[in-house]
Amino acid sequence: MENNKRKKLRVVILSEVKRSEESQLFLSRFCLRQNDKIQCFRNIGSIILFIFSLSLILNLASCGIQKSIHHLPEVKQYSLEIPKVKKINDSTFSFKQNYLTKNKQQLWEMYIKGNPLQLGYNNGALTQDLMQKQEKIFFSKVEGFVPSKFKQNLLRGFLKWYNRKMYLNVREDFQAELYGLSQYSSDEYNFIAPKYLRNLYLHGAHDIGHAMQDLMMVGCTSLAVWNENAEDGDLLIGRNFDFYVGDDFAKNKLIEFVEPEIGIPYLSVSWPGMIGVVSGMNKEGITVTINAGKSKIPLTAKTPISLVTREILQYAKNIDEAITIAKKRKVFVSESILVGSANDKNAVIIEVSPDNFGVYKVENTSKIFCTNHFQSEAYKNDKRNRKHIAESHSEYRYEKLQELLEKNKKLTPEKMAAILRDKSGLKGEKIGYGNEKAINQLLAHHAVIFSPQKKLVWVSANPYQLGEFVCYDLNEIFSDEKFKNGDFAKSELNIGRDPFVNSQEFENYEQYKMMGEEVQKAVDGEVLLTDDFLPYYQSLNPDFWQVYYQSGRYYYSQKEYGKAKAEFEKALTKEITTVPDRKNIKKYLRKIHMRN
Repeated sequence: MENNKRKKLRVVILSEVKRSEESQLFLSRFCLRQNDKIQCFRNIGSIILFIFSLSLILNLASCGIQKSIHHLPEVKQYSLEIPKVKKINDSTFSFKQNYLTKNKQQLWEMYIKGNPLQLGYNNGALTQDLMQKQEKIFFSKVEGFVPSKFKQNLLRGFLKWYNRKMYLNVREDFQAELYGLSQYSSDEYNFIAPKYLRNLYLHGAHDIGHAMQDLMMVGCTSLAVWNENAEDGDLLIGRNFDFYVGDDFAKNKLIEFVEPEIGIPYLSVSWPGMIGVVSGMNKEGITVTINAGKSKIPLTAKTPISLVTREILQYAKNIDEAITIAKKRKVFVSESILVGSANDKNAVIIEVSPDNFGVYKVENTSKIFCTNHFQSEAYKNDKRNRKHIAESHSEYRYEKLQELLEKNKKLTPEKMAAILRDKSGLKGEKIGYGNEKAINQLLAHHAVIFSPQKKLVWVSANPYQLGEFVCYDLNEIFSDEKFKNGDFAKSELNIGRDPFVNSQEFENYEQYKMMGEEVQKAVDGEVLLTDDFLPYYQSLNPDFWQVYYQSGRYYYSQKEYGKAKAEFEKALTKEITTVPDRKNIKKYLRKIHMRN
């Protein structure tokens, strides 16, 4: 009976989610991060159903929720001209001094200016098609994981209850901007929430993805060097943003150049529909990048972290001002914010969580590394953080950064790109493509390199961080010289594509991703594999422990325990991502031993 229910759930998921390579990879990666995929759906499904049911009851009983769902920001104080967008060609649009275009590297570039409400309207009018497409991709994932209409109704109740306090923790000018942007959202998802609230909720979705990082793919890496560690002595910062919601979601990367009526002009790299900042730099040379910390699942949403970093970019000129802004905001997840400053010629990590706050500053060195654990004195005795260091892949990547900096004494933007693209393990060990212990996990939404004192930014084009890094000069873009040559980019400073893109290994990796979904279906008992399928699957990514783990699970499901044992033992000889992953393999081996 239970098996039939699980099989029906799987069939519904596969029928309702677009059967693309992107959806396949998202589903398989989501499941493989659990100790056992079937148990994962059973336990998490029960927990979610319980939470949703409880939240629905709370929703019906709470007057606070009723107030929040009817809330709209006050916007009458802002002047507004409804944008009339001019279509220049299929990939270039304008409204007065506001522009949207796609460059030859397939990155979207947008320049907008105005008061908060006007910024939102200009953004929405220019990116409407892209924003609605992005919204559709995101909610299709939600529908895939929660296919039941009954549970979707519970989810809507949960969203209203969970986000009931968010609007109280978001600046009024940001709310006005979101309101303007939301006027161009799709009507298709009004059943989830009204447009404005839906846009507000989506800015908190990123934080939930970080809080549930054992379920989602979150393993960002960032670093900063200066003085003797940089070739020219200037501050240089690099980051991989490994927030994965499928390849489709990452296709339309958007580079925003924003000139607010009040505050500092800034660049932000994210996606259509996002006014928060996950990677960015302002005209003063302040940079922000965010890396997830270990969080317990929060009980209520407060200030989304991307809006904290947006506030830093718009209003901070130095590190002290950035710290002051971060300290006064109430966040609901744990996050590391690497802040670089041209004026200070320095970088620090601001570490925030719902119940604690710390700042990590290096002494007697000119380099700082940030993965996914906290380093400041404030978190020295934090049990959750200490366990995360011991059991996750964060410390391994931190040590890999140290190793790479030992080999590369004086970094340039080109050398920084090579570090961000590094796919090897410690001491150059082959650990398999897609291993979260690597700096480059082959799933990044984007990678960015900042030179704050020169006001230069390099942004990676697809795929992942392997495409060309396109250079932008903020001194030119936020001046009267902007667009003088007809382009946003300073193309002569671009960094070329990684040759790996043209290799047989990369082609094999992309094929491995597609075949992984078929293996997952076979593990679930939906299909049988031919005798030559698994050996070929393993040959595509032979150094990755998961190909042997998945093969072992398939043989175990077929009651071929001898073959399963051999595969699990081979998996143990590879570089396994986390301590829980290793324990799970050993658990399977104990089960097999007990059967013999």
